[in-house]
Amino acid sequence: MRYFIQFSYFGKHYHGWQNQPNAISVQEVLEDVMSKLLGNAVSLTGAGRTDAGVHAKQMFAHFDTEKIADLTDLTYRLNAFLPDDISVQKIFEVTDEAHARFDATERTYEYWITQVKNPFLNEAAYFVKQPLDFTKMNVAAQLLLQHHDFECFSKSNTDVKTYRCELKKAVWEEKDGLWIFTVSADRFLRNMVRAMVGTLLEVGQGKLEVVDVKTILKSKDRAQAGPSVPAKGLYLTQVNYPESIRKTHG
Repeated sequence: MRYFIQFSYFGKHYHGWQNQPNAISVQEVLEDVMSKLLGNAVSLTGAGRTDAGVHAKQMFAHFDTEKIADLTDLTYRLNAFLPDDISVQKIFEVTDEAHARFDATERTYEYWITQVKNPFLNEAAYFVKQPLDFTKMNVAAQLLLQHHDFECFSKSNTDVKTYRCELKKAVWEEKDGLWIFTVSADRFLRNMVRAMVGTLLEVGQGKLEVVDVKTILKSKDRAQAGPSVPAKGLYLTQVNYPESIRKTHG
């Protein structure tokens, strides 16, 4: 039977979601605990990959196993054995064809910036002491919504077949003393959000003009865009799926 697992993690101590040959990953830790509790090897397929140090408030993966008698009890036991920086919210049965990566219709990320030195945000947000013009940064962010090819923000030498992404939201908002960039799309390229934010920060600092963002987008050249901001400020916050993937009984 196929199940989806919804979970979250604070990424500081992990080399991203996906298994790595010589580094600890969230996938490795979760698979190990699940395999022990279920009594058979569990292989997880995630909704996507997050890079080293990136966090996830909402992440999904699917796995196949024999019928689980009590999903609530399994969730409780998983949380008892998992480290404090990984938490499972729920497990639910899905159709046999449901796929955590390919069936996702929309993903949302947030990037957190603080302009005030705050010891409680050292590992959770990026401290930028220079003054930033967020009005200009929002004007530049709106240009992203008019574009579809984001090769200029993609990590070099990636094996993707297309750089096309359909952005649905890109906005800076102030919340509780933080400046948060929220971006939603059907898919994202590797390093895309961190490169976007780095470019928008250069607009906010006056190193780039809003019109320069158009030029960067058309160039398809990663070297033209701004530097990637640190991973610690990036959060995967939501992954959407069609209701049709859920298994209905009766």
